[in-house]
Amino acid sequence: MAQFPLPADAAPAEADDEVLAQIALSRREYELACQMLGRAPSDVELGMIGALWSEHCGYKHSRPLFHHFPTEDERILTNLGEENAGAIDIGGGWVAVMKIESHNHPSAIEPYEGAATGVGGIVRDIFAMGAQPIALLDSLRFGPLEDRRNRRLCVGVVAGIGGYGNCLGIPTVGGELVIGDSYSGNPLVNAMCLGIAPRGALISATAGPPGTQLMIVGADTGRDGLHGATFASVELDESSAERRPAVQVGNPFLEKSLMDACVGLVRDHRDWLEGLQDCGAAGITSSTVEMAERANAGIRIQTQHVPRRESGMTPYEVMLSESQERMIAAVKPDHVADVQAWFEHWDLHAEVIGEVTDDGIARVLDGDLEVAAAPVSVMTNPPAYEPYAERDADAASRSEWDPSSLPDLEPSAANDALLRLLASPNIASKRWVYRQYDHMVGTNTVVTPGSDAAVLRVRGLKQGLAVCTDGPGRAVELDPYAGAARAVAEAARNVACSGARPVAVTDCLNFANPERAPIYYQLSESIRGMSDACRAFHTPVVSGNASLYNESEDGPVTPTPVVGMLGVISDVRQAVRMAFRDEGDEIWLLGGELDQNASTLGGSEYLAVLHRKSAGPIDVDLEAEAALVETLVAGAEAGVLKSAHDCSDGGLAVALAESAMAGEVGVVVEIGEVERLDAALFGESGGRAVVSVDADQAQRLATIASRRGVVAARIGTVGGDRIEIGRIGLELATASDTWNSALPALLDG
Repeated sequence: MAQFPLPADAAPAEADDEVLAQIALSRREYELACQMLGRAPSDVELGMIGALWSEHCGYKHSRPLFHHFPTEDERILTNLGEENAGAIDIGGGWVAVMKIESHNHPSAIEPYEGAATGVGGIVRDIFAMGAQPIALLDSLRFGPLEDRRNRRLCVGVVAGIGGYGNCLGIPTVGGELVIGDSYSGNPLVNAMCLGIAPRGALISATAGPPGTQLMIVGADTGRDGLHGATFASVELDESSAERRPAVQVGNPFLEKSLMDACVGLVRDHRDWLEGLQDCGAAGITSSTVEMAERANAGIRIQTQHVPRRESGMTPYEVMLSESQERMIAAVKPDHVADVQAWFEHWDLHAEVIGEVTDDGIARVLDGDLEVAAAPVSVMTNPPAYEPYAERDADAASRSEWDPSSLPDLEPSAANDALLRLLASPNIASKRWVYRQYDHMVGTNTVVTPGSDAAVLRVRGLKQGLAVCTDGPGRAVELDPYAGAARAVAEAARNVACSGARPVAVTDCLNFANPERAPIYYQLSESIRGMSDACRAFHTPVVSGNASLYNESEDGPVTPTPVVGMLGVISDVRQAVRMAFRDEGDEIWLLGGELDQNASTLGGSEYLAVLHRKSAGPIDVDLEAEAALVETLVAGAEAGVLKSAHDCSDGGLAVALAESAMAGEVGVVVEIGEVERLDAALFGESGGRAVVSVDADQAQRLATIASRRGVVAARIGTVGGDRIEIGRIGLELATASDTWNSALPALLDG
């Protein structure tokens, strides 16, 4: 075993249980680090190792599973995990760059700043590659909004996302809001960013060859955010509020300048740089050490050269601070002055804080004192764990429950059932959320929030981009494999309903403590399910994030893998919306006949709202889902579809009502005699979409579907001012009032 001498000026760290708990390092992991170093680490080394070995940075439990993901495709320009985000060739000489990340624990403690800095972090991941951020999305989970704390969290998080994103001038164009009991103690706040760049104009997150100068640019460094990476790698408990200093405070106006300066620098003076990296989780430690790892090099950092806004900061604090709005630029030695002058033009200060070396050692100095000297290979090679996995017995039992044991819905209760579903916060209009976001800034948003997917134009290109987020946690809890596959399928349906062909996925894996067998089972099976679904849709996983230990004293969160899906529309002018348009248009159901079997109610919103039950089987037919996607894309490209909306939460009746309310026009659908009324109206079998067409285009639609093996059935017409679906007969205005008022009423309670 190699021996790496302790820096002459540094004493071994005191590694008592309190210190190890603070950096989320187990006693066994500490002993492993000592073994790898051949000695005890210094306090700065210990802090750096703790941060880089945290679950948040090191992916100790999820990394061994990532090999399941499909990651290769001729359109993919990056390798999974090797860059700040994933890049996809979208044609016409342009690439899209995308990633999603979590800021769950910080948002639980300080909702506004936690969510705001989550947005700031994901945006930096995009422009760190030289791409121009063009859109933001979110995926949010909270406990029941009848509870005052949950309302405070929801209001604060939404305000934080809007406040930061609006100031940056990046439109927030889509997302999802889900309410569930398990999220009360631990909300989920996932943020996604999409950027674009000319092909060949991206920059890597590498340190470059020895002699390259490492410069920090942006905000001065303070004590905010200390141990943020480790804070995100432990469970929340009653003492978590005491860790408020782990939550950073953002400055979106500074980030706007930083974003514009970095994108312009890469675009106009790429030859001045070797690499560029966001200074995010674990601060200067993770950014510089990971850059060195990619270059197979070492680094030397001088902490006294780091601009700071607080006096008396120790090298430990400087290296581990997670102050926001900072970037590390790896600059060619001859261009240091050029880079400084460039940033000065943007009123930003850039300072050389270190250099790249050839010895593979991460050295940290405080003036003349060397306080850390550990191999990069030690710091960036945390242990990997594959715990015992076993399915949760209660979830397995609930998934085997037969929904046919419930009495069928009485015809006289159909109206009330639909209204109760439309009032559910998981189905109700999310206008209260997205009206706080500027979703039109930049004037490139073609399809705005509220539809299946957002659609954006890329100026100068015929193509358009469609993007959405989806994560059906309830289905994943009942059947992790099928539920996670459903998440990918639903996301693919959503972008296809806009007329886009799905091309790539970014994911955020939100799970509880993976050291427990049922949780690791959920995690491993979900990754398998997502991977198989991504193969079915030819959508490789290009980037992502794993957020584990999402649980509190109330218990674990519902397993929630969130899928961010990107699609490309061949002609953005042919983008399809969910709203019914014209009186007399025919309504068709693609992908199957009316649900007849009670099993389609498994894990449904209908069961949750009307029967307070989360149970039943979860099925997914990936072949049928892929055929539906191809049909939707072909129908849009042929100019046949006037609207399209997938059947998901709430089933057929809710899908029809949503399209009617979006278009402010009624619908008449006759369903005839059915085996079970509840399944026909509210069953959630996958692989289905409701579309509308001109009557003279109906045969073309039927032919397009038939050629792809998809069942297509005419079920009704657009028109009037009522929602008539079999035994449901409601005034459109009544349904709209219920749907639009439900969420504001809960949040104003």
